[in-house]
Amino acid sequence: MALKIAFLLFFIISIVLPTRNAFEICSTDDSDLSIVHIYGKCSPFALPHKQETWFDTVVKMANEDPGRVAYLSTLIGQKSKTSVPVASGHQVLNTGNYVVRAKLGTPGQLMYMVLDTSNDGTWVPCSGCTGCPTTLFLPANSSTFGSMDCKMPQCTQVKGLSCPTSDSSPCLFNQSYGGDSSFAATLSQDSLRLALDVVPNYAFGCINAVSGGAVPPQGLLGLGRGPMSLLSQSRSLYSGVFSYCLPSFKSYYFSGSLKLGPTGQPTKIKTTLLLRNPHRPSLYYVNLTGITVGKVLVPIAPELLAFDPNTGAGTIIDSGTVITRFVEPIYSVVRDEFRKQIGRTISSLGAFDTCFIAKNEAIAPTITLHFTEMDLKLPMENTLIHSSAGSLACLSMAAAPSNVNSVLNIIANLQQQNLRILFDVANSRLGIARELCN
Repeated sequence: MALKIAFLLFFIISIVLPTRNAFEICSTDDSDLSIVHIYGKCSPFALPHKQETWFDTVVKMANEDPGRVAYLSTLIGQKSKTSVPVASGHQVLNTGNYVVRAKLGTPGQLMYMVLDTSNDGTWVPCSGCTGCPTTLFLPANSSTFGSMDCKMPQCTQVKGLSCPTSDSSPCLFNQSYGGDSSFAATLSQDSLRLALDVVPNYAFGCINAVSGGAVPPQGLLGLGRGPMSLLSQSRSLYSGVFSYCLPSFKSYYFSGSLKLGPTGQPTKIKTTLLLRNPHRPSLYYVNLTGITVGKVLVPIAPELLAFDPNTGAGTIIDSGTVITRFVEPIYSVVRDEFRKQIGRTISSLGAFDTCFIAKNEAIAPTITLHFTEMDLKLPMENTLIHSSAGSLACLSMAAAPSNVNSVLNIIANLQQQNLRILFDVANSRLGIARELCN
């Protein structure tokens, strides 16, 4: 009943609200940690309403996933077989998919920062930046801002450039992001405000120059678990616990939520073990043990699912990839069984190679991901995407790109929508529960 009421409300709002100003319906409550899709109504990066359908937007974003997968593969030491081409010619940013409101400095300056669970660092574009957008953090306007010395231990954690032998100087560092972009920054510190909480002396990169289109326009909030992440810098405040609920791409007028710390987290939630790779501690590995399509447990060689800290192989949960990507042998058997069970003529569209005509979802089998001590039965909205006309449906998964030597399986954000994903780093657990995030 609650779901019916929610969808009725969504329908009514979709009729009434397009006439209202862009941010009139959006929360400006400082106690709120809403997550919005980067092209949703409450994002400063929103596309004009109905300029293109959400389906078209998802197709474009999924087409850019190879850049993200290539980036994640470099994090575990893998290399691309060829360079990843830079996407151009359309308005969809090659960047993260969800943003949250944060304030940096004293007084706080509002930034819409991309959430990234596979990155440790926090960085924002600063005044004087070359190649940055117009919304910049102004260090001179903050009474608590300070640059960090290159001899400080944090500088080695961001792999700062060599320090002069004679004296100290600001910590300068370069970093790549998204597969085709990079930036230069100065390691700095200031007060970070998230809802009503303030993290003093928060270390972040003050970006001086950007190259490429993947660097988030108003900065990034690293939710990984390495030494420079939000979790590590706020351990006394949040105890290594956070969760999020990502709203559906289709929910143009709605937002999800980010919850920091143990308070207010769901208590009745199924969990699985979080695995830690000492060579790449930022990434959230889980033990995927099998995949069922309908009632068929598809045959997968155990070594394709096995967690290997030395090679980086295994399965991660990632907030920045659009559609779930399996290594090619795994995806092939899942896709082939899915096609067999639907028994329809198959076509391709962009990154989606299993599209078919379907007037309802009843013909599609449920896909279940089996983890240690936990099964995730994907809702149909997390399995298929539908064209705006509603007749074409596509399996919203794909193989790892052919130009990437990827050994990673990536559970992506489309498969996480309308689920509460709980990261309990202190107890090495990851939990998942159904929740209407909108």
